[in-house]
Amino acid sequence: MNPKFEPSLTPLRRATALCVIAIALGACSRDLSAQSTHAAAAGASALAAGADPAPAPGAAPPSPAVQAGTAELALRGLPDFSALVDRYGPAVVNVEVVEKAQAGTGGLQLSPNDPFYDFFRRFGIPAPGEGPRGNVPPARGAGSGFIINSDGYILTNTHVVANADEVTVRLTDRREFPAKVIGADERTDVAVIKINATNLPIVKLGDPARVKPGQWVLAIGSPFGFENSATAGIISATSRSVPGENNYVPFIQTDVAVNPGNSGGPLFNMAGEVIGINSQIFSRTGGFMGVSFAIPIDVARNVGEQLIKTGRVVRGRIGVTIQDVNAQLAESFGLARPHGALVSSVEKDGPAARAGILPGDVILSVGGHAIERYGELSGAIAAMRPGADASLAVWRAGKEQNVSVKVAELKEQQQTSARSGKPMPRGTEKPGALGLTVRPLSPEEKEQAKTQGSLVVEEVAGPAQAAEVEPGDIILGINGKRVHTAKELQDATQAAGKNVALLIQRGDAQIFVPLRLP
Repeated sequence: MNPKFEPSLTPLRRATALCVIAIALGACSRDLSAQSTHAAAAGASALAAGADPAPAPGAAPPSPAVQAGTAELALRGLPDFSALVDRYGPAVVNVEVVEKAQAGTGGLQLSPNDPFYDFFRRFGIPAPGEGPRGNVPPARGAGSGFIINSDGYILTNTHVVANADEVTVRLTDRREFPAKVIGADERTDVAVIKINATNLPIVKLGDPARVKPGQWVLAIGSPFGFENSATAGIISATSRSVPGENNYVPFIQTDVAVNPGNSGGPLFNMAGEVIGINSQIFSRTGGFMGVSFAIPIDVARNVGEQLIKTGRVVRGRIGVTIQDVNAQLAESFGLARPHGALVSSVEKDGPAARAGILPGDVILSVGGHAIERYGELSGAIAAMRPGADASLAVWRAGKEQNVSVKVAELKEQQQTSARSGKPMPRGTEKPGALGLTVRPLSPEEKEQAKTQGSLVVEEVAGPAQAAEVEPGDIILGINGKRVHTAKELQDATQAAGKNVALLIQRGDAQIFVPLRLP
């Protein structure tokens, strides 16, 4: 504004100018208010998404009111499981078991002065030789279960009711019923029990195919006997193969607190649907350490229906032993990336052998469904009815080909070990690159070990030691090629490159062991 015109402003003009300035400031204030409201909402959305709600560099920090609103919105976004527990909690039951008494050996007696006597007394365990007539008192156990039928059918774990003499089911209203074990399947750890009752509350079964890592889930069970306890967490992973298991179950891994007594209880999703049965934990202490596993409900439902109808479970098999494909094995067999199930042995005259499946084949899919982990193959074949044709995509010699295998029925059988405990004669052949000392097997040893191999490992060093090859292992081949002499082993090693897939027989099992050469 020009200074010489300033004195000429009349009071009316000054008042008008002040009003205009006030209106302009009011508009700015409204714009800032709208921007603040928008920023608060955006901050709440970012906080809910896990973003840092801190202001941008140079910007003024949000007001206490905006901060409080953002925190409130974030807290409101956390899950509330109370309605789910109220609705489906009554369908979760406590299972108490009295196991069958076991006769004592009668050969071992502990004196009260023996240091182990105090150990048994302190933990409430009868010492050997104690109890009436030398028998060990029956053990008692507890677990959980959930009602799937209003007429009293209940799903739980096999290990909860195994060797049970008496089974008692307690409902949330404190009613108790004796239960009968309808059937139990050890391979999946799924069992069905039944109580004589009607109009019982039941759970709603969900679809595990829709389960994704990061989703919220809820477990209800009786950890340490604290009945109908609810614990929550998220899905950590799916299709897990648990070490030491037979891989017929693609476990759901969670971080839900599961402890002794939770076994057999349901795992719910946010829709109130049961997506799994809490089965086991991974622990170094015996208690929960943040890793728990649940049996997918589709696996449990299939097993449960068969147990109810026939009392037994029918599974398919094709007669192969498989293992996972890691990066070294994938490179050894020419795969672009690790996936599929590696065939380490084929049963003689079995379905796979008749179809032409060979050790060293990598099964990539079944019926068009891709196999990422080897455990997925076991579950897919087991779910097929005997007599059906399984269409397999197989990777062999750097190419993919299709093979059709007629599925047979899986018969339960006990495993035996063919490894001899006798010391083996010394050998002198040393293929240096692998770090192995090997020698030929005698005809008697081959017959005793029931093997087609001709070389046995005497000493282990270098790459073979790092790969945990053991003395007594029988060498069958390298990268899918059979070897019968130390010279053939040495030549095959030199032609294999830096990554070697060594096929060995250990006891009754054949496995590929990946070795990385220097």
